[in-house]
Amino acid sequence: MVSTVLIPVLIISAIGAVLAAILVIAEHFIANYGPCKININDKRQLEVQGGKDLLSMLREEKIFIPSACGGRGTCGLCKLKAIVGAGPLLPTEEPFLDEEEKATNVRLSCQVKVRNDLQIEIPAELFNIREYQCKCAEIMDLTYDTKQFRFELLEPATIDYIPGQFVQFLSPVYDKSSEEVYRAYSISSDPVEKNIIELIIRLVPGGICTTYCFEYLRVGDEVKLNGPYGEFRLTETDAPIIFVAGGSGMAPIKCLLHQMKNTNSQRTARYFFGANTVKDISHYKLMKQFEADLPGFTYIPVVSDPAEGEEWTGETGLVTEALMENVKNTTECEAYLCGSPGMITAVIKVLTELGMDEAKIFYDKFE
Repeated sequence: MVSTVLIPVLIISAIGAVLAAILVIAEHFIANYGPCKININDKRQLEVQGGKDLLSMLREEKIFIPSACGGRGTCGLCKLKAIVGAGPLLPTEEPFLDEEEKATNVRLSCQVKVRNDLQIEIPAELFNIREYQCKCAEIMDLTYDTKQFRFELLEPATIDYIPGQFVQFLSPVYDKSSEEVYRAYSISSDPVEKNIIELIIRLVPGGICTTYCFEYLRVGDEVKLNGPYGEFRLTETDAPIIFVAGGSGMAPIKCLLHQMKNTNSQRTARYFFGANTVKDISHYKLMKQFEADLPGFTYIPVVSDPAEGEEWTGETGLVTEALMENVKNTTECEAYLCGSPGMITAVIKVLTELGMDEAKIFYDKFE
């Protein structure tokens, strides 16, 4: 009786072992595409071992393509032109590409697998992106789930960036992550500090990079950043400004306010900061200092749901409701937004309904 039961079990186990072996062999011989050449802008040629995605291949060669999601195919930032050899467009890419981009061979580099020789085009300025070795100089608690990190640049020792841009932070291998992971964070520093990069990071439960920063990173530790990236920046007009942010979306707005103070800007600006509760508000004193330093600046924190017992006399409700109640001159203004995709979509809808030209609404939408 026992042998009658064991024999089928042994047979099934043997079949499973054979199938597993076949998969291992297939992975080795099929996924290993051998040496591949990548021609970049007809000016530079790389020889790489095929099998990985194009984004990570370029990164290994110190060519950094912007990617807010770390190569998961959810941000749509890592665009380049794949002239020859990229294969058919994938369904994962289509939502991020307009018809003109599709017609001109624009692809998401994180979704293009290097299986053969490739000819690609990337913007020339990306060749100037640098990797920076840094030392963590300070970690400051801003709220219960948001911290401010200051990094001193070691090599190179200084950085030039346009206020509003972002960098990619390299989270190393640690006991909760078996691989290096890049994540994008907006720069919050005062631009006059050429040897400092400051980031405001909000904890994402289970997030590889934020878990590393909150639980493992210590003052004195060395890390790597690369950048700067992005087109988010103040225009050179005199148009009144509407800033809108929530959570760690404060980072680029803070950097832009430093810029306005440093340049003695006379532009009027109102900053609507959306928070769920009073304890979600950060840098309140700094914002009030900006009000003192910038005659045309007004800080308007908006709390959607003040907790029982919290003393709050400011704006309440959704930040979109505060915009509808307080903004009357939208046709004259420019808007600068930073926050979750949902918040940005909702704010754009309100501002356009109030009469703002969508071409005057600027944002970085990070997943």
